[in-house]
Amino acid sequence: QVQLMESGGGLVQPGGSLRLSCAASGSIFSIDTMGWYRQAPGKQRVLVATIFSSGSTNYADSVKGRFTISGDSAKNTVFLQMNSLKPEDTAVYYCNVYSRPTAWAPWAPSWGQGTQVTVSS
Repeated sequence: QVQLMESGGGLVQPGGSLRLSCAASGSIFSIDTMGWYRQAPGKQRVLVATIFSSGSTNYADSVKGRFTISGDSAKNTVFLQMNSLKPEDTAVYYCNVYSRPTAWAPWAPSWGQGTQVTVSS
């Protein structure tokens, strides 16, 4: 079983910055991808950004140029630096990890409990 510990959410004014962190622990042999999703009230959960084991990244169009995802593979940790925040970025942000407990096990997703990000003046 994999546990994800998220931190860094909070209340920030428009134009401000926040940094989210997510540390994965438990039965992890290797990680394929780590990423962040968000879910606004009344809306579906959507992808924000992903970082692959190769180091390549992928972003939703709505956050390109403002958010940066990075990872520390040695610590199984992923970060999301969010700059120039807008009210429409308000949502619960969820960490997502695809990992496997052994070399021959299939990749499986794990989710964090979510951290609230509120952008408001």
